Amino acid sequence: MIFIDSPLEQFAILPCFVIRFGQLDFSITNSTMILILGMGSFFFFSHNMLIIPNRYQFVIESLYEIIYTLVVDNIGSKGTQFFSFIFSLFLTILIANLVGLIPYSFTTTSHLIITFYLGFSFFLGVNFVGIKLHKNHFFCLFLPQGSDLMLAPLLIPIEIVSYIFRPISLSVRLFANMMAGHTLLKVIVGFAWSMMACAGSIFVAHLLPLIALVILVGLELAVACIQTYVFIILTCIYFNDALINF
Repeated sequence: MIFIDSPLEQFAILPCFVIRFGQLDFSITNSTMILILGMGSFFFFSHNMLIIPNRYQFVIESLYEIIYTLVVDNIGSKGTQFFSFIFSLFLTILIANLVGLIPYSFTTTSHLIITFYLGFSFFLGVNFVGIKLHKNHFFCLFLPQGSDLMLAPLLIPIEIVSYIFRPISLSVRLFANMMAGHTLLKVIVGFAWSMMACAGSIFVAHLLPLIALVILVGLELAVACIQTYVFIILTCIYFNDALINF
């Protein structure tokens, strides 16, 4: 008899290669393997570009132009020096989201610890760059321009709280969308499988959840791309606040 696994079982992190030195655990998990294979395959193909572009090279160049335009439009010419970082972040999230749609793979961005690491490390980098460039003037960011000084005791705490919650909102948004979508797909698959195990009209009716599953897979593909775009455009906006808006 075949049992349907829990919808949340697909998010379990399992060790592939156990590597331990005393109390230290350096085991390579399924999450690590997916990141290595996804990013490794991308960089392998991207470093073997042809003189006559093929379809794959056209996609990479199109992504390059889209992100470069996004950086220039939201940060300006000063932001081009951070283009490599933003482009690498974009590719990391996009590949992780798309690989997670492949059956029997693993979605690394469905774990809050991964998305929070991306958001928090970016948050620390933005603050470091802002303080290095503007010194003490960086903290003028917490008092909007043109504000009455009488409102400063009220506005500054609000701005500080909203500023601190930036990496949290970035990470939770990406994590929640990826986890919720994949959980819904697994629930529908389990529902369709249970109907297939029955006989008569119920067996025929399993085609309905399968059709809905195909539609939802297309929706998840769009969500994977949109959430990557949202993460990157918010990254550019936060960079703009740290570099220019003083």
